[in-house]
Amino acid sequence: MKEDCTVETIGALLENATARTILRMTSREPMTARTLSDHCEVSQPTVYRKLEELRACGLLVEQTQPDPDEGHHRTVYATNLRRIIVHIDEGAMDVRIDRHEDVADRLTRFIEGA
Repeated sequence: MKEDCTVETIGALLENATARTILRMTSREPMTARTLSDHCEVSQPTVYRKLEELRACGLLVEQTQPDPDEGHHRTVYATNLRRIIVHIDEGAMDVRIDRHEDVADRLTRFIEGA
């Protein structure tokens, strides 16, 4: 998660109906921006802005998949979010994001000793 993804940033994202819909829909299956635009009933530029904000805070990942209809590839988005925890202690507020990790990410973290 980037340093600028504070409690306020995460809260503002979750306050936005489009961002919440994107997180809900991509928790079921990876989706293209076009499909998300249809589900959210907003323009594709609006969806792309929210996708970038969610990615910047580590709430969403971008994947490339083969496109059997077009014979090329397509970009899809999926949430890796498991839960968001807001911790308040002695006047300080902190946010922790638990993510789903794939095997490759866990192996990399293990090898790097993180």
